[in-house]
Amino acid sequence: MSAAPLPAGSMIGIIGGGQLGRMLAMAAARLGYRVTVLDPDADCPAAQVAGETIVASYDDTGALGRLASQCDVVTYEFENVPVEPVRAAIGAALLHPPAEALEVAQDRVVEKAFLNGIDVETAEWRAIDTVEELGHALLDLGGDCILKTRRFGYDGKGQAIIRPSGPYADAFESLGSVPSILEKKVPFAYECSVIAARGTDGAVVAYDPAENVHSLGILRRSTVPGRLTQSVADAAKAIASRIADRLGYVGVIGVEFFVLADDSLRVNEIAPRVHNSGHWTEAACAISQFEQHVRAIAGLPLGDPGRHSDCVMENLIGDEIGRVAELLGEPETVVHLYGKAEARPGRKMGHFTRLSCR
Repeated sequence: MSAAPLPAGSMIGIIGGGQLGRMLAMAAARLGYRVTVLDPDADCPAAQVAGETIVASYDDTGALGRLASQCDVVTYEFENVPVEPVRAAIGAALLHPPAEALEVAQDRVVEKAFLNGIDVETAEWRAIDTVEELGHALLDLGGDCILKTRRFGYDGKGQAIIRPSGPYADAFESLGSVPSILEKKVPFAYECSVIAARGTDGAVVAYDPAENVHSLGILRRSTVPGRLTQSVADAAKAIASRIADRLGYVGVIGVEFFVLADDSLRVNEIAPRVHNSGHWTEAACAISQFEQHVRAIAGLPLGDPGRHSDCVMENLIGDEIGRVAELLGEPETVVHLYGKAEARPGRKMGHFTRLSCR
């Protein structure tokens, strides 16, 4: 059975003060909750909307303990939170999603092994610790492959493409010669993702999958409904639900897929948090992914994930922030800026969602 819902006025702690933490804090405020954020940057995006900011590194157990002591539940906005300091500091306080989800998601080898262990298909892969292992794995897998660091890669960082007859020692060295994973490239027709949520009572709901387009490893655009057939959408939702159940998950989870020409699915990766490809939900659904996450971790009933509009969400990256005035003049377009002072290449500054009738 789930615990009683947190009453209005309760304090939610968020580890990480980026744009996701900012949007979670805004959603929490709408439901009557107060928010404390922990982030190394006093001027992080979430600090502009949270009630309090604890300025400290993510592995500062004293600061994490302070966060836990003053909050009724603690959550996080990114998956590279150091697990052991969090587990030690949070103690008896509620941590949603659980630390086990962090352990799975922040190590690509552990993640792939977990997924395959619950009969979820992924790209073929091999764990790599040395350049010699990389050479053997390339022969074993054959074809084009992608070498990725096991930890701390995001938005296309920490990875390199290796061709069948191309040099590979340099690729391993370019990633720092750290423990890695070699994945055989999947000949996908397109990419999609599912945003799902699991409550404290074990109930699971999932939003309609989005078709995603990436550029230089960064999400460029999410389209709903995209090219997905109903059978593919249902299969993707079922896989997301299975993952959440097996992790004993509470909160919103993002699951990214490759869709092959025969409509079969391969999971690319999971994100134990609200996800960029779910930003469209704040404009096209009555209940956004951010409110859904707050509902889940607070023990409230999950909301209806249905959408009232079709839509296309696009990120504003770097100096594209200069398009804001133009976008604000467009009908049926919702613009969301993250409060970042400096636009840099590859930096997500905001997003916008264009709505259309279903």
